[in-house]
Amino acid sequence: MEKYLKKITQNGRALYLAYDHGLEHGPKDFNEKTLDPHFILDLALKGKATAIILQGGVAQEYYYHSRYQSVLPLILKINGKTNLYQTKNPYSPITYDILDAKKIGASAIGYTIYLGSAFEAKMFKEFSEVRSKSHQLGLASILWVYPRGEFITDEDSEEVTSYAARVGLELGADIIKIKYCGSESGFRKAVLAAGRTKVVLSGGPKAEKENFLEVLRSVMRAGAMGAAIGRNIWQSEDPLKAIQSIREIIFG
Repeated sequence: MEKYLKKITQNGRALYLAYDHGLEHGPKDFNEKTLDPHFILDLALKGKATAIILQGGVAQEYYYHSRYQSVLPLILKINGKTNLYQTKNPYSPITYDILDAKKIGASAIGYTIYLGSAFEAKMFKEFSEVRSKSHQLGLASILWVYPRGEFITDEDSEEVTSYAARVGLELGADIIKIKYCGSESGFRKAVLAAGRTKVVLSGGPKAEKENFLEVLRSVMRAGAMGAAIGRNIWQSEDPLKAIQSIREIIFG
């Protein structure tokens, strides 16, 4: 596992600047400045993010054959969906081929599973295939595990969060991206459930600065490797200052 993580970690820690929201949420999360991928890529460099998370089209048009490719590791999100179609059983189809991900310089791939969805088995099978292919190409596999199917009654409970983390271990992910469950002790249980698989916090919607930073401190004390954060950085009044504050907590 460790050999796949070298390019996207620093001293065993990770700060991923997430910018895959355009497909999932549309442009509503962005202002005129953050709509421009160049702004986000520059922010990742200045803020010393350990990697940038992009969907395929943005990576192809703004990252590939650019000055960023040699200095900023890429995590390519290879599946996704819009929020225009609402269903109790979400499913994100594969949107980008792993061979193409390798060609444009990705160091890792990201894949979302909606735990508890009626399409859970299909997503398990797909991730098994993409994990195997990614490792053959020397890429890390990062699993977004979100319990959001019709059979999930409380996606933020400690029990469900630990279950999500364990699923990542059982499916062979190198890194698991999960949400905060509301308590440090609960998140520590999730980290333990993940075993040797690394855990990063899913940053989620924009929150009050001090509240978010305290959550981040909590998950780091609980044993997380780091965090994948988007809106709580580039929706801030001062995005560079925000990412620097987050980096200080993760790396000390």
